[in-house]
Amino acid sequence: MATYQNIFTQIQVRGPAELGVALPAGDFSRDGKPWFSRLLGLIGNAQIGPIYLGFTGVAATICIFIAFEIIGLNMFASVGWNPGEFLRQLPWLSLQPPSPEYGLTLLPPLAEGGWWLMAGFFMTSGLLLWFVRSYTRARALGLGTHTAWAFAGALWLILVLGFIRPILMGSWSEAVPFGIFPHLDWVGSFSIRYGNLFYNPFHCFSIAFLYGSVLLFAMHGATILAVSRYGGDRELEQITDRGTASERAALFWRWTMGFNASMESIHRWAWWFAVLTPLSGGIGILLTGTVVSDWHGWAVAHHYAFSE
Repeated sequence: MATYQNIFTQIQVRGPAELGVALPAGDFSRDGKPWFSRLLGLIGNAQIGPIYLGFTGVAATICIFIAFEIIGLNMFASVGWNPGEFLRQLPWLSLQPPSPEYGLTLLPPLAEGGWWLMAGFFMTSGLLLWFVRSYTRARALGLGTHTAWAFAGALWLILVLGFIRPILMGSWSEAVPFGIFPHLDWVGSFSIRYGNLFYNPFHCFSIAFLYGSVLLFAMHGATILAVSRYGGDRELEQITDRGTASERAALFWRWTMGFNASMESIHRWAWWFAVLTPLSGGIGILLTGTVVSDWHGWAVAHHYAFSE
C-alpha cells in the first residue's frame, strides 16, 4: 500500500479540516469554511482556510486596500480613465511625492503630492498593523516571534525610504514614488546623485547578504529534497531525534563544504542573512545625503576605491 513520503509521491496530505485553537466565546474573527485544493496539495498541504484576522488583521487589510485604491485610481486618472491605456502603460505609471518646494508640509494639494502622502500613511499604517498581527498571533500560539521580526526587517527599509530619511532631509520629495519603473528610475537617479551607491559599504553588505540568502536557501532546500526519501522533510523530528536523513545530509555537507549545519542551525543562518539584507540596506540609504553626499569621494578618501 502506498504511503506518504514527500510531495513528489501520488499521496497527498489530506485529513479532517484543521480549525486551529479554540477561540473565546463570541469571537467570530476566524473566517471562511475550510476547503481543499488538489492543485495546492501537489506542493504542500491541500487545506485552504479558515483565515484568522482579528482586529489588527482587519484594520491592516482596510488600510492596505485604501492605499492600493488611492494609488490605482490616481494612475487610472493619469491616462484619462482609459482602461486600455491603463493596462498598457501600467508598468510606467506612478504616483509621485510632493515637489521640493512643499518641504515637509503635512497636506500639500492633492494633485501635487497630497495623494502620495495619504497613500503612504495608509500603507505604512497597514504594514505596522500587520507586524502587530504577526507578533500577537505568534505569541497566542506559543511560537517564537521570528517571523514578525523578519517582517520588521523589510518594514525598516520601507520606513527609511519613505519616512525617516525624507524627514531628516527636510522634504517629502526625497521619498520613493509609487510605481514599478518610476521606482527603478528613482534608484538609478539616487545612485548617480550621490556618487554611485555601489561605493556605499552598507549597500555592499546588503548585496552580500542577499546573495548569501539565495545560496543558503538553495543549498538547504536542495539538501532536504535530497534526503526527503529518508524523512528529511520532517525536520522537527530530525532535530530532536536524528535519523538517517540528517546523518546523510551532515555527511554530504562535510564532504562537499568541509563543515555541516544542523537541521536547526541552518534556519538561523538563513534567517540572519535574509534579515540583514534590508537592515544593512536601510542603514546605507539612511546615511546617503544625510552623512555622506558623495560615496565615490568617501570611498577614495578612505582607500576603498581608486581616484580617477
